[in-house]
Amino acid sequence: METEAEVPVNFGKSIIVPSVQELAKEPIIKIPPRYVRDDQDPQTVSDDSSLPSVPVIHLERLVVEDSLSSELEKLHSACKDWGFFQVVNHGVSTSLLEELRTEVESFFRLPYEEKKKLWQQPDNHEGFGQLLVVSEDQKLDWSDMFYITTLPLNLRRSDLFDKLPLKLRNTLQAYFMEMKKLAIAILGHMAKSLKMDPEEMRELFGEGVQSVRMNYYPPCPEADKTIGFSPHSDAVALTILFQLNETEGLQIRKDGRWVAVKPLPNALVVNIGDIMEIMSNGVYRSIEHRATVNPTKERLSIATFYSSNLDSELGPAPSLLGPQNRPIFRRVPVEKYFKEFFEKKLNGKSYLHFMRTENGEGDTC
Repeated sequence: METEAEVPVNFGKSIIVPSVQELAKEPIIKIPPRYVRDDQDPQTVSDDSSLPSVPVIHLERLVVEDSLSSELEKLHSACKDWGFFQVVNHGVSTSLLEELRTEVESFFRLPYEEKKKLWQQPDNHEGFGQLLVVSEDQKLDWSDMFYITTLPLNLRRSDLFDKLPLKLRNTLQAYFMEMKKLAIAILGHMAKSLKMDPEEMRELFGEGVQSVRMNYYPPCPEADKTIGFSPHSDAVALTILFQLNETEGLQIRKDGRWVAVKPLPNALVVNIGDIMEIMSNGVYRSIEHRATVNPTKERLSIATFYSSNLDSELGPAPSLLGPQNRPIFRRVPVEKYFKEFFEKKLNGKSYLHFMRTENGEGDTC
């Protein structure tokens, strides 16, 4: 008999929708109305080379004592001013990344009949499908994804994970552990740059919740009329994205306009999530981002989300608060925070605004 701690937590459900990858295999000229997104900004962004690009952080420099201050300041600036950065020299082996690339590409090429065995269930959003679909008339994104909670192990749905192809499963397991190690390392450096009590960071994230979303964005005959992933900020503390092919699509909202992120070879793209904005009491900002689609090329990526321990309470770090720095976000249990998030349709940073206290009213994001 399972104990209460061994029962996976159900963070929410999402209305089951058709596979976009299967739809895109048909010789269509016009996309179905439910994917037409007249509510979105144009996909095109400026390619002006004089514009600043997403900062690049050398992780190994952060652990070298004599160069700590300059690279740490660069990290601090990236988290405050961009909310996004690329990390290189991150310690994840090139061979593991190449193996992951191969296995995820093969995964999305499985026959549809095989994928249906891994599809979402009506009462749980994990598996193949789309997240945060809360109504039958809601507009949909031009993408398929596979989503699963991966750590701690007692939260992982083994009935779903064990159905994955064996080689993919083994590769993912190695990747999950590397991503946990990397997330905790980055969070430790952030604690230093925020001048936060490092023990607070360790207690909050030592056994944090990790989840993974594998994304497939098919080519679209009317790419300018749809969106691959609606604009949003991530509910988590950190997101680490590995882009699996060269097709661009990730864009971030910077100073009121959309800026394309061009991933460096074998670099990982890291972004600040809402939990880190809350914990830093607004010093670090989660940034709205979106994924566009290409008329002729597919795009694949894998995003790993890392959050605080499920049994912890989310709110501004006490070591950062004082008479001159009052909390601008309320405190809630982490499990309650996630369940409320997954009940809502994606809408920019609206959920973060919901978390604000009276002290935080009027703050811009």
